Amino acid sequence: MSKKVLILSGSPRKDGNSDILCNEFMRGAIESGNEVEKIRVAEKKIGFCTGCYACRNTGVCAIKDDMDEVMQKLIDADVIVLASPVYFYSIDAQLKALIDRTVCRWTEVKDKEFYYIMTAADSGTESMETTLACFRGYADCVEGAKEMGVIYGTGVYEKGEIKDKKAMLEAYEMGKGIV
Repeated sequence: MSKKVLILSGSPRKDGNSDILCNEFMRGAIESGNEVEKIRVAEKKIGFCTGCYACRNTGVCAIKDDMDEVMQKLIDADVIVLASPVYFYSIDAQLKALIDRTVCRWTEVKDKEFYYIMTAADSGTESMETTLACFRGYADCVEGAKEMGVIYGTGVYEKGEIKDKKAMLEAYEMGKGIV
């Protein structure tokens, strides 16, 4: 049985290193017969949460933008892939805004398999641990969440540098392993 895979590419750069890894993950997941959608978060209009909590009473966010569409896809997905370049030891602003905006219906996001993709200029993974903690922090709020894999794209800064790294194969293989 195929799964619905939702890839949230937080990279603000189209064809940036983390975005390229998302494409490889997607290629593998499609080859395994899954239904896959990749959303480039930077191409969506998603404002930041204002903390008004209007949603507490209605379940509907007061901000009218693309988040309603993305939220439903999060709820419907079996697998969620969160991908981000490392910015100051954390996830980028675009993806963080999206995660924060899930507050309006966060209890409806249940029983998901999570994969995490990160890229950084540093050659080691130590600088990625806080980013990974951000991803895991979100998943900790999802009832029935299961961490399935982590991809570290290290030593990459310029667009496309990831193409010569082992993370390319890892992303493809993780995607292909979704069954």
